Amino acid sequence: MYKNTAKYQENIFASIDLGTNNCRLMIAKPSEIGFTIIDSFSRITRLGEGMVSNNLLSQKAIERTLDVLKKCAEKIKKYKISKSRYIATEACRRALNGKDFINRVFLETGLNFEIISPFEESKLSISGCMPLVKPNIKNLLVFDIGGGSSEVSISKITNNGSIILEGTTSIPMGVLTVSEGFTGNDISGRARDTITTKVNSALKIFDEKYNISERLLSENVQMIGTSGTVTSLGAFHLNLVRYNRNAVDGLVMTYKEVENARNKLEKMTNLERIAHPCIGPQRADLTLAGCAILQAIYEYWKLDEITVADRGLREGIIVDLMHKNKRQNKK
Repeated sequence: MYKNTAKYQENIFASIDLGTNNCRLMIAKPSEIGFTIIDSFSRITRLGEGMVSNNLLSQKAIERTLDVLKKCAEKIKKYKISKSRYIATEACRRALNGKDFINRVFLETGLNFEIISPFEESKLSISGCMPLVKPNIKNLLVFDIGGGSSEVSISKITNNGSIILEGTTSIPMGVLTVSEGFTGNDISGRARDTITTKVNSALKIFDEKYNISERLLSENVQMIGTSGTVTSLGAFHLNLVRYNRNAVDGLVMTYKEVENARNKLEKMTNLERIAHPCIGPQRADLTLAGCAILQAIYEYWKLDEITVADRGLREGIIVDLMHKNKRQNKK
């Protein structure tokens, strides 16, 4: 881990993960446990809203997201940042006006974003989830159900604990696109079947390329889920009166617990989901879409349990920045 020493103590790092549905900022400094969060900020922006019809970021979504990014820029200016990295993912990858939007963000906020590949996205997510990897695990399956796509990766863990990312696949289905295209405020059996078929089709190619199903028969495999869907489901399962990151991050849910929580969510009315403290109005219409994607992923491999991660890209960027800074200081 990155140790807290006088030489590095003054360093402060900043990261932003701008996705199809969320914008997440983190400002942190090195500590004995890896890093300590100084400030963080997260808002649902729905940047990719309406993209299903024309692959364009809408003007309303752009303005909404710019307002949030201006708040991020204001927070960042309060600190003397040593290194920073701001990334955009699926919405900007797919949108025909994605690069124009990124240019406008720079002009209006001074934040210099880069649009990263699905492979780089998975690599950073894995770095962010490293503290949750169990001892003696040989293979790591990580999935991130995003707003516009869902990334799934397979990694090999060496005897010395290093993680080697072997492959990743990006499924063009996320909570926002599925909600707009299939589910809305409810989900039918037909919609779920369609989602499962599409997800399974993508996973089959990925599975066969990396012999994942064969590994499940003979080697230790851990599945980690990092997304609002998984964390909301975990909080819902725990019956929390309000969301608590410390209770959810690292939670291990069995197959049966995931199924029970999903079934209970599906039986609730939309108003009941809106009123629930761990779901709320901003996620009520997205939860069922995310659960349908989640169900397709875990039923494909039928692993006994899932580790819930309230961490991912933001944390992965911070870890990567700290490691690069440490290497530079050693030269």
